[in-house]
Amino acid sequence: MSLIDRTRMVLDHAVPVYRGTEHAARLTAVRERLDAPLRVAVAGRVKAGKSTLLNALVGERLAPTDAGECTRIVTWYRDGHTYQVEAAPKQGPPRKLRFTREDGVIDIDLGGLRADEVSRLVVTWPAQSLRTVTLIDTPGIGSLSEEASARTWGLLAPDDEETPADAVVYLLRHLHAGDVEFLRAFHDTEVSRPSPVNAIGVLSRADEIGVGRLDSMASARRIAARLGTDTNVRRLVQSVVPVAGLLAETAVTLTETEVGHLRRVAGLPVRQAEELLLSADRFLNSMPELGLTGLEREALLARFGVFGVRLAGTLLRREVATTATELSRELAERSGLNELREIIGSLFLERSDVLKSRSALLALAETTRVCARPGSEAVAAAVEEILASAHPFNELRVLSSLRAGWITGKPDVVTDLEHLIGGAGSSVNDRLRLPADTTGTARSTAARDALARWQRRAENPMTSYEMTVAARVAVRSCEGMLAALERVR
Repeated sequence: MSLIDRTRMVLDHAVPVYRGTEHAARLTAVRERLDAPLRVAVAGRVKAGKSTLLNALVGERLAPTDAGECTRIVTWYRDGHTYQVEAAPKQGPPRKLRFTREDGVIDIDLGGLRADEVSRLVVTWPAQSLRTVTLIDTPGIGSLSEEASARTWGLLAPDDEETPADAVVYLLRHLHAGDVEFLRAFHDTEVSRPSPVNAIGVLSRADEIGVGRLDSMASARRIAARLGTDTNVRRLVQSVVPVAGLLAETAVTLTETEVGHLRRVAGLPVRQAEELLLSADRFLNSMPELGLTGLEREALLARFGVFGVRLAGTLLRREVATTATELSRELAERSGLNELREIIGSLFLERSDVLKSRSALLALAETTRVCARPGSEAVAAAVEEILASAHPFNELRVLSSLRAGWITGKPDVVTDLEHLIGGAGSSVNDRLRLPADTTGTARSTAARDALARWQRRAENPMTSYEMTVAARVAVRSCEGMLAALERVR
C-alpha cells in the first residue's frame, strides 16, 4: 500500500472518531486535500517580487503587483471550470466578489470589506499550470503594516496548527535576518513538520544584481550557487535559484505589439542602442527619431525593465529569436523561469504525495493531541506507525539531517547520499545522477553499483553511527529503485 493510501486509510478511520466535534469538518477537509493539487505558497519580504513571480508561474498576469488593498490579503489561485473570486471573511460565510480584468490583471472589488476583515481570497481560474499546483500569494514579511506581515506568519508558521501550504517558494534579495527567522519558524526537525525539503529559495529580481548588464544573470547564478552551498542557507531551503521575475512574467505574456516596439531598438546600431539604454531616464527622453512615443517607452520599461529591453533587443538583432514565440521562449529560459519550474517539478510535484501525506498526518497528530476521544489512541498509534516506518519519511529525515549538518562525511559521499535519497529530485535518473535520457540496462547497473556501495558503507565498523543509519536508508532507496526498474521491464 502506498504512503498516500495509508494516510487516506487512517483519515477514513479518524473522521468517524471525531464526528460531532469541532474537529470533524477540519479532518474531512484534510481528507479531501489528499486528492487536491499540491499547495505551494510564494513568500518573501516586501517588494521581493512575489506577485510578479506567481504570475510568471501561472502564465497569466492575474496577481496585482501594485500596493493596493488586495496585496495585503492572502490570495489562493486554483484551477476550476469557471472564472470566480471568493472572499472568506473572518466573520460570516464566504461571499463571491465582482472583478474586472484590464491588460490581463484582475482588479477585485472587495464589496465594502476591509482587508483586515478578510481571511483569504480564492481566485478560481481555468489554467493548465494550476491543475497540478495551487499557488498561494502572501503579503510581504517586514511590511510597514504589522497586520499584513502577521497574515503571512499566521499562514505559514502558525503556533497551534498545521500550515495549509505543503511547500513554499521563498524569495530572497539577500539573506536578511528576518528571512532566517521566518524560515526557521516554518521548519521543524520532526518529519511531520515542514523542513528544508519542502522549501526552495529564489534569488529574486536577479537582473538587478548586475545593474541590468547583459551578464547580470550570470552574476546572479554565481551568487545563488554560493548561497546554495552556505551551511546556514542549506538548513533552510533545498536549493537557491536566480530568477529575473519581471522578465519571466513578461516572457510568458509577451505580445506581438511589444515585439514590434522592441524591433525598433534592435534596429539601431549597437553603439547607439547601448547609449540609449544606459539608464531608464535616457531611454525615456532621448533619441526621438526612434519612433516610439513616451507612453510606449514607459510601457516597455514597465514590462521589461532596462535589462529586459537590452536583452530582447540583442536577441532580435542577432536573430537568436525572430518571432514573438521564439523570443518568449528565449526570455523564459534566460530569466531563470524554466529552471525554477523544473526544480518545482522535481522537488515538489514528483514528491507531492509525500508532502501532502505529511501535511495530513501533521493535522491528524495535532487533533489527537488536543482532543481525546474513544478511539483516538488507536488513530494516534496509526499515525506514529506511518511516520516511523514509511520509507519516504525516513529519506526526509536523513535529508533534513544532512542539511542541518548532523550527518557528516567526505563531500563526495555526502553528495552521493543526498542524490540517492531524492535530494535533487525523486526520479531514478536524478537519484543515480544519470543523464535524463538514460534508460534500460544502464540504470539497473548504476542502481546495483549504488546498492553494493552503500551496503559496504552500512556494514563497515569504521562508519559513524549517524552515517550508518543514513546508509541503511540509502540501501532501502536503492532496493526500491531496482524493484521499480524490474516492474517496468
